[in-house]
Amino acid sequence: MLQGKTALVTGSTSGIGLGIAKALAAQGANVMLNGFGDASGPMAEIAALGVKAGYHGADMSKPAEIAAMVQACETQFGALDILVNNAGIQHVANVEDFPPERWDAVIAINLSSAFHSMHHALPGMRARGWGRILNIASAHGLVASAGKSAYVAAKHGIVGLTKAAALETATTGITVNAICPGWVLTPLVQKQVDARAEKDGISNDEAKTRLLGDKQPSLQFVTPEQLGALAVFLSSPAADQVRGVAWNMDGGWVAQ
Repeated sequence: MLQGKTALVTGSTSGIGLGIAKALAAQGANVMLNGFGDASGPMAEIAALGVKAGYHGADMSKPAEIAAMVQACETQFGALDILVNNAGIQHVANVEDFPPERWDAVIAINLSSAFHSMHHALPGMRARGWGRILNIASAHGLVASAGKSAYVAAKHGIVGLTKAAALETATTGITVNAICPGWVLTPLVQKQVDARAEKDGISNDEAKTRLLGDKQPSLQFVTPEQLGALAVFLSSPAADQVRGVAWNMDGGWVAQ
């Protein structure tokens, strides 16, 4: 379905980003990965699906590196057709205790990076008359939790950015949408599970159950594979008129 298209997925060497990258590759899209750490394993997984795999190690807090990454993708593959803004970090503290430098880092990586990548990707998409931008927000882009002010602010900002860009591209072949996952057992969330298990003196499995019980009525984690399938749908012709949505896949979190 996506043969001949190229996707750039930020924060894609593990977790949600890698799940989405693999789902797009399985539909025939070439993929440029981005993230920290050794990318050889994820690149091999993408290549094994019969498409071309690339990697760029841009630091998503640095606009100049984001610009270079978009240019590298267009140079290497000839186009950037599907942009998935997934890179993200977390810090938990009450507002009065939140270190300002951590606030700045969360906003830069979780929100501003999406603006910069869209800024550089959109001209090529407009020239070709087709594009898909998928911004990975969060249930926290729709509702809040205590202690996560920067993350909640960034993800609410991502939803607003998505809506504005969707209106700007409404008469074109470019769609801009946000995906809002609930709890997904990524390395980032596993750290929170581990911390809870240690703090409460409980098993890891019990910590997972309590974490889910706080927010996610299904008591099941969303999987990267499920999010990848949604990304494939939003990249398909069936989603040509899905524009500016914040699509929550959250086990019932925001239905409460």
